[in-house]
Amino acid sequence: MVERETEQRGGDTTAAVMAAQAARLDDARPAAVKRQHDQGRWTARERIDALADLGSFVEYGGLLRPATAGLDGPADGLVAGHATVDGRPVCLMSYDYTVQGGSQSPRNFEKMDRMLALAREHRLPLVIWSEGGGVRAHEMDLGGRSGTLMSATLANLSGWVPTVTILPGRAFAGNANLAGIVDTVIATRTACIGMAGPLMVRAATGEDLTPEELGPAELHESVGAVDIVVDDEASAAGTARKYLSYFRGRISPGEAPDVDALTTIVPDSPRRVFDVRTVIEHLADVDTVLELRPAFARNAVTALARLGGHAVGIVANQSSFSAGSIDAPSSDKMARFIQLCDAYDIPLLFLCDTPGFMVGRRSEQAALVRHSARILVALANATVPILTVVLRKAYGFGLYAMATSRAFSPAVLLAWPSAGYGHMGLAGAAELVLGDELRAAPDEDARSSLISAKVDEIRTKGMSLEAGRTFRVDDVVAPADTRRILIRTLDTVPPPPVRSTKKHPVDPW
Repeated sequence: MVERETEQRGGDTTAAVMAAQAARLDDARPAAVKRQHDQGRWTARERIDALADLGSFVEYGGLLRPATAGLDGPADGLVAGHATVDGRPVCLMSYDYTVQGGSQSPRNFEKMDRMLALAREHRLPLVIWSEGGGVRAHEMDLGGRSGTLMSATLANLSGWVPTVTILPGRAFAGNANLAGIVDTVIATRTACIGMAGPLMVRAATGEDLTPEELGPAELHESVGAVDIVVDDEASAAGTARKYLSYFRGRISPGEAPDVDALTTIVPDSPRRVFDVRTVIEHLADVDTVLELRPAFARNAVTALARLGGHAVGIVANQSSFSAGSIDAPSSDKMARFIQLCDAYDIPLLFLCDTPGFMVGRRSEQAALVRHSARILVALANATVPILTVVLRKAYGFGLYAMATSRAFSPAVLLAWPSAGYGHMGLAGAAELVLGDELRAAPDEDARSSLISAKVDEIRTKGMSLEAGRTFRVDDVVAPADTRRILIRTLDTVPPPPVRSTKKHPVDPW
């Protein structure tokens, strides 16, 4: 009799656990799922399924409930666990907007702490989908964990494991803060981000704004707060998968591009513009380029790519914006990207075509003297292999920022036939050199003739052929040969040693 009662109780308990396990899944919550789909967004579990390898997700804390009695909330609004992505273990967390608006709570903070500890201990990349309006103030008032430890732990992962936040919808307050801490932010075009939601903003500033007016993805993309904007959630998952792939070291070489097209991309005239992205596309393995912050500081291009299977970070000047000159925003963009690649042992490839740093009162007002130094500090402290190709202009102090100096020990320093060197802009250099001759010139035409002749003379001395003859570069190469030389150089570089400590954090900005 006792055995029969025990068996019955055990069966009841098992059934209750199985029912609770099933109740947290999307199939058991059709109304909540429909509301999310009607907004054009996926559920938390659909997002994880889209990124994780089939059947690989192991959930933690799925039975967790909100601290407030009677409050509905499967998994307490945070689906979390680990899975494999393309065969590599990754920690995954997704706030569930169908549970209390994706809000944060003392209990789901504990869950996040658990996952962050696992990511740190096992050195697992981390992806977070953040959609919600911040903390549940009523639960925080009851006491318990705050988000302080979570934020500190997430910040401590910087430079230790790659971290990504995906913003698929509205993310305000604490949910937005997660995006500010990680390495890379991916947002859909309909996402909205803000350090506070519309109600808090109205109370603090008097501004009466909708979420879409307050912090649309387009705004954050233009100022550099969001690294990549995609059309929809499927694209977000695909982009996150692609981003994570660069941190796996070398893989089998991909399809080679049409390198012969490089011969005609760059105009001989330094005054004519071109899109440096076409150079990148014809150097990198086909379909392996992923640009970060493309709408911010558009005079510089920063992108991850592969060359012969090697992951590389590419820094390039974009002549179609400000002639490729380097200003304060592009200095920040370049320096931060150098830090990102160096922290995770990704070699750097510089494609130089710059007249130098931007000059003038506006640049001084932007503190360019300090912002520009961020590039040099990042470069001087980087330990990854550096490869440099001078496509065309390498003028002024900008040539140092683009690693065209042997002071930064590039593994290979190449120049194209179209390349030209100068320690400052040619016209300015000519005027400085001529000095007394210009002052003695009888008229403006004579002055112009003197300057033009001196510019031609300086340009000839700085041409790529002369740079090769004086060993200023390792070689002057045909554009079509560049990819082969870069790949062979990367082949000679030994893999980085396994580290037990991180090199340095990655600047959030």
